[in-house]
Amino acid sequence: MEASWDLRQIERLDHTGAQLLWNAWGHAWPRHVLVLDLQRATLNRVARFTVLPPKPHRSSAKELFLRLGEWLMGVESHAAGALRLTGQTALDLLQFLRDPSKAPWRDISGHIYRIGATALPITALVGFLIGVVLAYLMARQLRQFGADAFIVNILGLALIRELGPVLAAILVAGRSGSSITAQIGVMRVTEELDAMRVMGIRKGFRLVLPRAMALALVMPLLAVWTTVAALLGGVLASDLSMGLSPEYFLIALPKVVQLANLWLAVAKSVVFGLLIALISCHFGLRVLPNTQSLGEGTTAAVVSSITMVILVDALFAVLFKGVGL
Repeated sequence: MEASWDLRQIERLDHTGAQLLWNAWGHAWPRHVLVLDLQRATLNRVARFTVLPPKPHRSSAKELFLRLGEWLMGVESHAAGALRLTGQTALDLLQFLRDPSKAPWRDISGHIYRIGATALPITALVGFLIGVVLAYLMARQLRQFGADAFIVNILGLALIRELGPVLAAILVAGRSGSSITAQIGVMRVTEELDAMRVMGIRKGFRLVLPRAMALALVMPLLAVWTTVAALLGGVLASDLSMGLSPEYFLIALPKVVQLANLWLAVAKSVVFGLLIALISCHFGLRVLPNTQSLGEGTTAAVVSSITMVILVDALFAVLFKGVGL
């Protein structure tokens, strides 16, 4: 049975109440309704200015196929741009090696300081806390089997080979990678890149190469620094939770963890640094002259850098699974 409405006893009906009624009626007059002339005028005015919400659109198979094609074209565009940037950076490196006197040494040293020296506190803090957490978690498990001494093996191998370089790379990608993208993106917004092109200054030699070289030099040092801080945290937690003295830890560590793991970590860190620099510069150079594109490019650079770091680390783990183990 359809409901009937009698609004004649309502003394005052404002537009808010009329809108609530109109929404309750489904944006149409009910069949049985009694209203005063003033109320009818208010409801008609609300009906005239009410914008109906769009109906939910169900994507068809054709639209899904088109979206997939657009996504693949975007991936192809980014891959081609990254490949061109890598090739141009390699050519700029050859010019740098042919005539080092014309290299942008001031830019390189400045990036080394900003990316490396200023990142020492945060990498040390995060590494130390990770070492403490890992040692406390493993201590509870190893104590159940009377294998307290094996904490040196697990901590040493995990931190030196994997967690130290990866943690440092993730922190640098979030901290310095975003900064690189934002710097180059702002240069696009302020038309500095156009001015460099007019003046005949190659942006790859002055913008990309210094950052790539700085990150390739700094990342191994930051990885070792983060690993040492994590090991110190693990030593402290092992001493407090298991009674293993720092002297025992330092004596046992070189015996159970081969030096090849350290060299592998250093090699990975160089690759991580180059990847972060190239990806950050790639997205910075693709920024459009507006603030929204700048924010989107910075976010994409950080996410892509961290993803590539993890993928490359997994690739190293598979390729060098027999090294140092």
